[in-house]
Amino acid sequence: MILKLLLTIICAISGFFVAYLSYPEHKWWTGPLGAVAGIILAFLVIKLEHDLRKLSVRVIVGGVVGCVVGLIIAFMFSYGLNFVNKIRENQAIIPWIYALLTVAMGYLGLVLGAKKVEELHHAGFLGAKKEEESRILDTSVIIDGRIADICETGFLEGTLVVPRFVLDELQYIADSADPTKRSRGRRGLDILNRMQKMPNIRIAISDQDFPRVKGVDAKLVALAQATGGKIITNDFNLNKVAELQGVRILNVNELANALKPIVLPGEVMNVKVIKEGKEPGQGVGYLDDGTMIIVDSGQKYIGQTLEVVVTSVLQTTAGRMIFAELKGVGDKKAISSPVRS
Repeated sequence: MILKLLLTIICAISGFFVAYLSYPEHKWWTGPLGAVAGIILAFLVIKLEHDLRKLSVRVIVGGVVGCVVGLIIAFMFSYGLNFVNKIRENQAIIPWIYALLTVAMGYLGLVLGAKKVEELHHAGFLGAKKEEESRILDTSVIIDGRIADICETGFLEGTLVVPRFVLDELQYIADSADPTKRSRGRRGLDILNRMQKMPNIRIAISDQDFPRVKGVDAKLVALAQATGGKIITNDFNLNKVAELQGVRILNVNELANALKPIVLPGEVMNVKVIKEGKEPGQGVGYLDDGTMIIVDSGQKYIGQTLEVVVTSVLQTTAGRMIFAELKGVGDKKAISSPVRS
């Protein structure tokens, strides 16, 4: 914010003096007008900088290279037009032709360079594809461990990037005095060792760091923007922050929710009620995949397995919730015998 304010002030002062010195005979209005123009220029620069943050470095470089190539082609066309007699005779039209060619070819080069650089990269003309194909692991998804199971099934292959600052965070957690944190950190390191032994997965350690960026999540977003990679996570907040900045996300929780079996209203199932719900009389149970089932009037049957009928299904950001009621309320056959431990 301070840098943006400083840029605005510098542009305003520069605009004031440029206009004032260029037209000293109209100094009472040219100076303020130049200052306003400088402020507008500063806002345009800030807006351009905000938009460029959403683009990968490769796209920006491709656009710049395309623009340069377009300007070179425009210069060649302009040089060739010097030999056309009609144009040489009418010298007044030459600057306009030059301006038209420069703007047109520069714009085409910029747009095509930014658009086609991705196709050239995928085709292998711009070197190795590892940056684009690599996926960046964050700390939470490593500790979670389900990413290793996904890799073992073969649904995820190729290069998985583990930044050095993520490894440092895992080591810090593993060395914590808190037994729970220490256990989580060691589990994360064990998961990485397990994944390194998988034949279809390559674990690459990235030493690229961003000293001016604070926080592991912010560093992950910066690394993904710099390399054009994707972040694999199960952190809801990181997911939203990264998406706002144009970074692609592979969320393990979303994958798990997508793979849960579809349950339709009216379907009958057996569920063990293990605790009371938030509302009076409700009982709560879980399916094997962790889906919560809320049973109406099921509180008094805690510890028993009930035959219930699904009434509705609610999909939330945290997962799926199933609402059900007893099949044949009042019918003792709907209730099986208590499950013995």
